[in-house]
Amino acid sequence: MILLYLDPGSGSFLIQLLIATIAGLSIAIGANWSKIKRLLGKKKHKVETDDEDDDDDKDIQHPGD
Repeated sequence: MILLYLDPGSGSFLIQLLIATIAGLSIAIGANWSKIKRLLGKKKHKVETDDEDDDDDKDIQHPGD
């Protein structure tokens, strides 16, 4: 029979290791979140061109018109 013993120092080390792993992963994911979203998400459609934006000015009513 194999008996395993973990003293309090070993248990504390394992808890620190777990916390450090979670913190490290969260920082790595947070720093690369835009890249992750781009890989997993849908691609965006093209942004409207400047010619299409000029048409919006015609809808604005100016005082005195």
